[in-house]
Amino acid sequence: MLRRFGASVCSSLQAGRHSTFLNFSRAFAAQVKTFEEAKEKLGTLSEEPGPDIKLRVYGLFKQATVGTCNAKKPGMMDIVGKAKWNAWNDLGSISKEDAQKQYVDLVNELLKADSGAESSSAGTHHDGDSGKYKETLYREEGKITYITLNRPQKFNSLTPTGYIELTDALESAAKNKTVATVITGAGKYFSSGNDLSNVAKAGIDKAAIKDIAEKSAVMLEKFVSAFIDHPKLLVGLVHGPCIGIAFTTMALYDVVYASDQATFHAPFTSLGLTPEGTSSYSFPKVMGPAKANEVLLLGKKLSAAEALECGFVTEVFPADTFEVETKRRLELLPKLAPISLKESKILIRSLDQAKLHKVNDLECKRLIGMWQGDECLSAAAKFLSRK
Repeated sequence: MLRRFGASVCSSLQAGRHSTFLNFSRAFAAQVKTFEEAKEKLGTLSEEPGPDIKLRVYGLFKQATVGTCNAKKPGMMDIVGKAKWNAWNDLGSISKEDAQKQYVDLVNELLKADSGAESSSAGTHHDGDSGKYKETLYREEGKITYITLNRPQKFNSLTPTGYIELTDALESAAKNKTVATVITGAGKYFSSGNDLSNVAKAGIDKAAIKDIAEKSAVMLEKFVSAFIDHPKLLVGLVHGPCIGIAFTTMALYDVVYASDQATFHAPFTSLGLTPEGTSSYSFPKVMGPAKANEVLLLGKKLSAAEALECGFVTEVFPADTFEVETKRRLELLPKLAPISLKESKILIRSLDQAKLHKVNDLECKRLIGMWQGDECLSAAAKFLSRK
């Protein structure tokens, strides 16, 4: 009887282990299938993710398929290789299963955001967007031209396409019959500044980096010139973070309204760069030398209140009333005498216009060398490797 009982117990244990194994196998197979499906779905995104997200995807994929990073660390000048290695190595010893799950979750988040962005873009187009641009919305409403930076998923960072489109939009607005041009950003940011994807495309090819640097300088000079020469009243609506070139060119606007959630940042010395957008001249003139040095040399990030205090912005409103308050002020612009408005701006800008173009030229030439320097390339690699 004891033998029969023992045999029964052993049989039950074996059956239990077999059942557990089958359940685990099924669960693992289901996870692998979900992982494979996520790989396929990633290719259906309407727009490629930004460099930081792409590196996160790469790191998780390597961890999910290979395991803990076992590759040799690339050299400092291999910007892309080093960024990829960091993205993988930073995952440490998490299991393949956990990496697969995180990979699937990340892809699902991207798909959800992509779907929302498409719906948002479609809705905005029906509200009057000309449909002329890919990364910028442009519409003429009454006597005002509205230009919106429209890459909310990438925090309205500017790609070469974005630079060209915004330049063209400003030139178009300069020629139409409106009296004012209003610029704002879609989503939570006004703009996060320059998109660093170009650095990733250049890789370690010094000739490619040099070529991109020279072409970027030409593009940047034309872009900034469009702000310098814009003949209409130029108004900025800054509801969130305003970084880099979006911040530096803001000194060329005539009126800037900011939400109390807005911040202003030009992190040049932490990125191995020098000032742009005429800020080496316009910031000391607007803010005073001491504050300009703090912003441009020490990388001080200004709050909306600080920007108002130093004369950089016109008015600051609470975030929850920002849209209402700015709309109220914009409604007053068509009532202004258009010729008087235009001629007054010409007088205000006339003494500085030639100087601003000279500064723009000098800044762009200086940046050609800075973009190719070790400090900038190392900073770009570090930025691209962030999770």
